[in-house]
This record gives sequence, structure tokens and C-alpha cells, in this order.
Amino acid sequence: MPAESLSASTTTGEPYARAAEIDGLLARARAGYRRLRPAEAWSAVGRGAKLVDTRPEHQRRAAGEIPGAVVIERNHLEWRLDPTCAARIPEASSPHTQWIVICAEGYSSSLAAAALRELGLHNATDVIGGFDAWTEAGLPTVRPARPTPPRGPGE
Repeated sequence: MPAESLSASTTTGEPYARAAEIDGLLARARAGYRRLRPAEAWSAVGRGAKLVDTRPEHQRRAAGEIPGAVVIERNHLEWRLDPTCAARIPEASSPHTQWIVICAEGYSSSLAAAALRELGLHNATDVIGGFDAWTEAGLPTVRPARPTPPRGPGE
């Protein structure tokens, strides 16, 4: 590995790879499933798929929301969607549900979809380009006076 791609860890002083590590992780995550373009995701929702928006409140407040999307911030996603977890939401009753994860630009949603697939939710996928691509495609968005609160257990 070229020396310029290494940095010293602030905690151990050991060198570590920077961009190549996350890029590789992202590529491996995306290789395991078919991602959807925004229009494909919207069409899948019309057929019963569940769109889950993992963006934090400040992003939803600034850019808007997708009508009907289930709001679950990323740090709670696996607990809310795992059908075997006591902290799940009611829609997470089957491992066969098609969950479509959307974030701001389509990066963290890829890692989230891969994590859901590891939990046994084999129909999980994400939106290429995220919310930015969704709005560029002219798909429905809303700007509520107050952002939709994230879903909690049993809600």
C-alpha cells in the first residue's frame, strides 16, 4: 500500500488505510443485493414495499420528507426492523417484508441494507443516490411544519 494512503491512528500510533477501507466495505455491501433507482423504489412502495428514511432530523427538516416513509434514524434501524426483537415496530412482523432504506446520498443506506440482510431480511435494499436523487427525479416530498418523529418500539 502506498505510504500516502496511510495515516497514524490517534489512539495506537499504528498506520491504517483510509478511504480504501470504507470504499471496500461499501463495495462488498452493495455486491450482495440489487439497489433501486428512485423511480423503482417509488413503484415498489406502490406494490407494498416499505420505505424507511434513516436521515437524522436536521436533514429531514432542511430538505423535506417522503410522504408515507417510515422514519427510523440509523442508530435504531436493526432493532426496529428485526421481526424477532422486542423493540420492533408493528410493520416488522415478517422477514419477507421488502424494506427500502433511503438516506441523504445513498451511502449509509447501502451499509444499513446490508446489515438488515445479515439479520435475515433478505428483501432489504436501498435507493441509489438517496433523497438527493429522489428529489432530482421529481418524486413526491413534503415539508411538514415539524419533522416526523422517528418510530419507537411498538409504534
